[in-house]
Amino acid sequence: MRNIIIISIFLIGMSISLFAGGYQVRLQGQKQTGMGLIGTSTNFGASSIFYNPGALSMMKTEYSFQVGANFINSNVIYQSTTSSYTAETDNPLSTPAYLYGAAKLSDKLTLGVGFYTPYGSSAKWDKDWAGKNLIQEISLQAFYIQPTLSYKINDKLGIGAGLVLVQGNVDLQKALPYSEQSYTRLKGSDFGAGFNIGVYYHATQKLNIGIAYRSQITMKVDGGTAIFRIPESLESIVAPNNKFSAELPLPANLDFGISYQVTEKFLAALEINYVFWGSYKELSFTFEEDGDILNNINTREYSNTLIPRLGLEYKLNNMFIFRAGGYFDPTPTNEKYFTPETVSLDTWAYTFGLSIMAYKNLSVDLTYLGTHGKESVKMYEPDNFEGRYKTAASIFGIGINYNF
Repeated sequence: MRNIIIISIFLIGMSISLFAGGYQVRLQGQKQTGMGLIGTSTNFGASSIFYNPGALSMMKTEYSFQVGANFINSNVIYQSTTSSYTAETDNPLSTPAYLYGAAKLSDKLTLGVGFYTPYGSSAKWDKDWAGKNLIQEISLQAFYIQPTLSYKINDKLGIGAGLVLVQGNVDLQKALPYSEQSYTRLKGSDFGAGFNIGVYYHATQKLNIGIAYRSQITMKVDGGTAIFRIPESLESIVAPNNKFSAELPLPANLDFGISYQVTEKFLAALEINYVFWGSYKELSFTFEEDGDILNNINTREYSNTLIPRLGLEYKLNNMFIFRAGGYFDPTPTNEKYFTPETVSLDTWAYTFGLSIMAYKNLSVDLTYLGTHGKESVKMYEPDNFEGRYKTAASIFGIGINYNF
């Protein structure tokens, strides 16, 4: 029985991986979202706090304020490779949001503060689905605050840097194979810090170049709550209430982009994002009680990824601006350690955007983002859990810009 408990508890490690693996949310500005989530080489005001702090000093007004939210409707379909069994998530609506404010302190120096949520999602499987011992449901929230300074060296070159402060919360549940009512639930939170730096170069009247780097942030959960609902006969082996610690990397990003004003009305942009997922090698858990049974190391072996993006913008008149874009986001997950709480597949995405100048200095920005994960057979070898996965998401967004 002791060995069975060790094997079952070992799987807890997978459930936390969403906190750090295979899932990033770059929905931090509606204008950028409409152009395939491109923002490193564009100058759209206060939202440069996230996309490229170097561009903030080049904003065209004295003040810039932006607020927005996105509404994510996503689902995952699982199909067994040995039978006709299928299962599907029933995810609640996710609503990542952002708020930025920036002001020029002088002709060269600009100060800004941003609040945004680059990690945040929920996944909910049926409590009795085939993979219930791996995951039943998970909820993640991460809140970022970034004070930023940007300096315009001259009319062509701007640099900027921001201090990133992060509050993260995670809550997850998985079944345990002892009875229909057996499960474990983990709750934890942490505060972390990092930085965001960027350079923006206005090379010619038509050509802009940007490069930005967001550092890795390691989230360290200490004293997280672990609850084990197991038969009373096992409580002498594993305490029903425990505490755990774990470290989880949020990977660094290096972004490079160019934008070109083809005509007075038509803007084209290209960007590549290099995500350092390779830092996510393993996930270790340490428990305050019964550590000889529960402590474990879970292999991840993620790989770095390169995401190419294309974005277009067309200004119809002083009232309407249309945008469109697309990108390919390859999965960073390892073929041997693919888990159903982090269903990250090779994904194609397309975007559309519309800005409406509703008032003198105020615009309303509307976006739509659709994603389709390539249907693939994946395996989690430690538990011999294989299946065919398919993912899709529809995301509507709205933002308000006020610049003066």
